[in-house]
Amino acid sequence: MPSRRIRVTGTPEAPLRAALTALRTELGVPETFPPEVLAEAERAAKTPPSPAEDATDIPFFTIDPPTSMDLDQAMHLSRRGTGGFRVRYAIADVAAFVVPGGALDAEAHRRVTTLYFPDEKTPLHPPLLSEGAASLLPDVTRPAVLWTIDLDADGRTSAVDVRRALVRSRAKLDYATAQRQIDAGTAEEPLALLKDIGEARERLEVERGGISLNVPEQEIVERDDTYELAYRAPLPADGWNAQISLLTGMAAADLMLKHGTGVLRTLPTAPDGAVGRLHRTAHALHIDWPHHMSYAELIRSLNPHLPHHAAFLQECTTLLRGAGYTVFRDGNLPPVTTHAAVAAPYTHCTAPLRRLVDRYASELCLAPSSPPAWVLAGLDALPKQMADGNRLAGTVERECVDIVEAALLKDRVGDLFDGYVVDVEERQPTVGKVQLDIPAVVARLEGGTTPLPLGERLRVRLTQADPGTSKVRFAPA
Repeated sequence: MPSRRIRVTGTPEAPLRAALTALRTELGVPETFPPEVLAEAERAAKTPPSPAEDATDIPFFTIDPPTSMDLDQAMHLSRRGTGGFRVRYAIADVAAFVVPGGALDAEAHRRVTTLYFPDEKTPLHPPLLSEGAASLLPDVTRPAVLWTIDLDADGRTSAVDVRRALVRSRAKLDYATAQRQIDAGTAEEPLALLKDIGEARERLEVERGGISLNVPEQEIVERDDTYELAYRAPLPADGWNAQISLLTGMAAADLMLKHGTGVLRTLPTAPDGAVGRLHRTAHALHIDWPHHMSYAELIRSLNPHLPHHAAFLQECTTLLRGAGYTVFRDGNLPPVTTHAAVAAPYTHCTAPLRRLVDRYASELCLAPSSPPAWVLAGLDALPKQMADGNRLAGTVERECVDIVEAALLKDRVGDLFDGYVVDVEERQPTVGKVQLDIPAVVARLEGGTTPLPLGERLRVRLTQADPGTSKVRFAPA
């Protein structure tokens, strides 16, 4: 999980685009797909598979950022006649388009994951597939891996079925629109139930000790022919939608564990030292954390709209840095099968257009007793491939935030700003990080002669903002 997220509204200006282009060159990010990959994608798009199961009568819908075209998931939610709920979750069937060992397959293993830059993205698969023939766009028929998960009245899983099927989405919604319709009471039942099911699953998350971090995003917004940074706290609909994905990932993990072969997303329990450091950070940020209150309970009590709470949530992401992928086969289960933040076994299976491992996970769930030979052959290499890909994605995220901040502040060197000290280095207490009120910047703070006041407001001066080196530096004023 990234420590900071960023999204863009509008078109970045030329100096920012130049810095981002240089970053892609420096990191060796591929500019285009090889001709043989594009040719194979074109052939696959012209002859899409047609599974025997036809579920096109179900009015699925998607919820994604407004400009997204690579739509991995579509859902339909309903009440069961006997009580409880039925979740139908369609996942793009990428494996139906990719020939094992072919050019598309090899390129996906080279790229591993879609990389997101403020001005563009570098996709895992050619857009002809990821934003076209394989994407669950509205009003077109698509092959999908269809999960049907029955829940009881409390939201607990009572039955799971997964199979290939043809589906047809009816609506492409964004989070803000979904939230408005649900809040206004105008949402039709399949969307309105997202709140009921999402909140039920959140209660179960509390019960099992799971954690969902509502970390604010930094957003580049175009206003009056210029750009500025702002903070965006997640909407409740973001969390409810994430619960449907978590539900499916947990069901997939259980299926793999039952049959003895699979790939899990695992995270060990955080060491006492890391939690102890967060206790000290909470105290410094004036966040009340009683000794009887668990870490999970504290997280749920925080309001990401409050600057000191948002700062603490950013620090909490440090506990998630040990996540990885764990492969097992032939009934030999690994010593760690759970994800500490989910507080249950869990796997990634709901974003195959954007993440390599999800294609494997879907196939392991479709045929858990006898997975395809190509899945078994590639399974052991997946953890390292995904680790390398995620490491690159993390570098892209960090560097992009730094570049954007530097580009937007480059003409304000010497100006004064107000902010919170959100981090102080233990061995060098005159160095840390400051989170500004306006603009939405989190940057290095150094140059003072006294220890920084962690958690306190501080007036700071911008001393450096260079998009070319992606460096932003502040000093106490």
